[in-house]
Amino acid sequence: MIKILATGIVISTIAFGALGAAAAGSEPAMMGDTSMGKAWTDAKGMTLYTFDKDTATKSNCNGECAAEWPPLAVVADGKAAGDWTIVTREDGTKQWALKGKPLYLWIKDKKPGDATGEGLDDFHIAK
Repeated sequence: MIKILATGIVISTIAFGALGAAAAGSEPAMMGDTSMGKAWTDAKGMTLYTFDKDTATKSNCNGECAAEWPPLAVVADGKAAGDWTIVTREDGTKQWALKGKPLYLWIKDKKPGDATGEGLDDFHIAK
């Protein structure tokens, strides 16, 4: 009886762990700690930003702008869900947007939690 119970616990733990991993992987970013408080970060803990000049369907940060503010890229199998949408950029690549706001990294943030791009060139931390 104890052996069967222990086996059931192990199986349940594995099943719930897999469900948790699936749920965690459903969002392309997570809330994390930054030097400016809680904000959205990428999988590496790097702060994400929005750009005031964007629309819900269009990124207006291209060329040199995108070199300094890299878009949060959508992986090949990424799918929009809930507040997360996908914007097709001018160059045909895909970018994540949260609540209609395309998301970017800032090239001068050097380590997880840095938030040195706040307020620069109409960019703001995604909260």
